[in-house]
Amino acid sequence: MTDFTAALATFAAGPVSTTAQARVVTSLSVLDWVAVGRAGASEPVSCTVRDMVLAEGGNAQAHLFGGGAAPLRGAALVNGTVSHALDYDDTHFAHIGHPSVAILPAVLAVAEWDDRILVDLLEAALVGMETSIRVGLWLGRGHYQAGFHQTATSGAFGAAVAVGRLLGLDKTQMRSVLGLTATRAAGLKAQFGTMGKPYNAGLAASAGVETALLVQRGFQANADALEGTYGFGATHQGAADQNALDGLGDEWLFETVSHKFHACCHGLHAALEAARALDIAEPEVAELKIKTHPRWMSVCNQLSPTTGLGAKFSYRTVIAMQALGYDTALPGSYTDKVCADPRMTSLQDRITVEADESLSETQAHLALLRRDGVRRETTHDLMTPMSLSDREDRVRVKASKLIGTDETDAIWSMLRTGGRARDLAERMAG
Repeated sequence: MTDFTAALATFAAGPVSTTAQARVVTSLSVLDWVAVGRAGASEPVSCTVRDMVLAEGGNAQAHLFGGGAAPLRGAALVNGTVSHALDYDDTHFAHIGHPSVAILPAVLAVAEWDDRILVDLLEAALVGMETSIRVGLWLGRGHYQAGFHQTATSGAFGAAVAVGRLLGLDKTQMRSVLGLTATRAAGLKAQFGTMGKPYNAGLAASAGVETALLVQRGFQANADALEGTYGFGATHQGAADQNALDGLGDEWLFETVSHKFHACCHGLHAALEAARALDIAEPEVAELKIKTHPRWMSVCNQLSPTTGLGAKFSYRTVIAMQALGYDTALPGSYTDKVCADPRMTSLQDRITVEADESLSETQAHLALLRRDGVRRETTHDLMTPMSLSDREDRVRVKASKLIGTDETDAIWSMLRTGGRARDLAERMAG
C-alpha cells in the first residue's frame, strides 16, 4: 500500500512545478481572503477572539485583522477566525472545505515574522492548500458526514506543511509535522451556526504554526499518526483513499477552488448564478421553480426566514433578493428589514424548491414562468470552468465592494508584481 504520509511529505518538502493558472488562482484567493477578513473584522466572534489574544500580550510578531499584532500562534488563531466570520471565503467542493482560511493565516504570520518575499509565501500557500485538499480526499466524505469539519481537520495539515515549507523543513521533518498535526487537528460540524464554526478555521491555522515550529526545534512525534494504527484516519472515520494521491505534483486540484460571489451559504450559489443567467426581475415572475441536490434541502432551504442570518440559508429569500435588486454580494444586504419587505413575501410565495437527485451538489436548475407566458430555464454548475480573466474580474469586483477599489488594486498589484509579506500583512490589518 502506498505510504500516504511519505508521499505528502515528499511533495511538501521538495521542488514543485506550479502552473500559471495555479499561481494566479492562489493570488486571487489571497486577495479574496484579505478582503473578506477585513470585512469581517468587526464581527462579534472576531472581536472576542482578537481581544483575548491581545490581552495575553507577548511578542508582536504578526499583524491582525482589525488592528494590533500578536505572537505567531495567536495571530493565526485570530486571522483564521476573522476571515471565516462572514463565511464568505473560498470553498473546494472535492472535500467540502475552505482552504484559504486555514492555510493563509498561518503562512502569512510566519512569512511576515521571517521577512519573506511574497513569491515564497504564495508557493508555500499553494502547496499547503493542495495538501489540505488531498488529505480531505484521503479522509473521504464519510469523515465529513460523521460530523468532522474538513476546514479544521484537513486544513490543519495543509497549514502545517505550508509553514514547514517556509521554514525549510526536509521530508523527514515534514513527516513528523504531519504526524504531530494528527494529534492537534480538530473541528466539529456541531459548531455550525455558532461562533465555533469560524473558530474552527482559526484552530487549524494556529495548530499548523505550532506543529511546524515544534518540529523545527527538534520535537519528536509519531510520524505515522496520520494513517497508522490508532492514527487520525482510523479514529476519525477516514476512508484512507489512496486515489487522493493521483496526479500529486503534476495536477493542481486547487485550481478548481470556488470563490464565493454571494455573501450567503455556498449551497445557494448555483441557483443565484442560474438566476443571474436568466436575468430574473420581480415584475416578470409568475412562477419560479428551483431544483437542487437533496443535501442542500436541510442546509439552506429555510422557507421564510425573518432574520438576516436566516436569509443567508434560504433559496427563496436570496433569489427574491436578487430579483428585487438587492446586491447579494454585500454582507450588509442580508438584514431583518429585507426579510420583512412586503415585496419579498409576495415573491417568495411564487418560488418553490425541490430536491433532485439527478443534480450534483454544485448544480441547480431554475424554471421560470414569466407573466407574459414565456417559459425559460437553465442549469448552472459551480464546477463549470471559468476563464482566468472572468474569475479575476469577479474576485476584484467583490473585493472592491468590500474594501474599496483603491485598496483592491494596490493589493492585487502587490501580489502580481512582488513585494514582501510584511507589506501584505500591513494591508491586511487595514
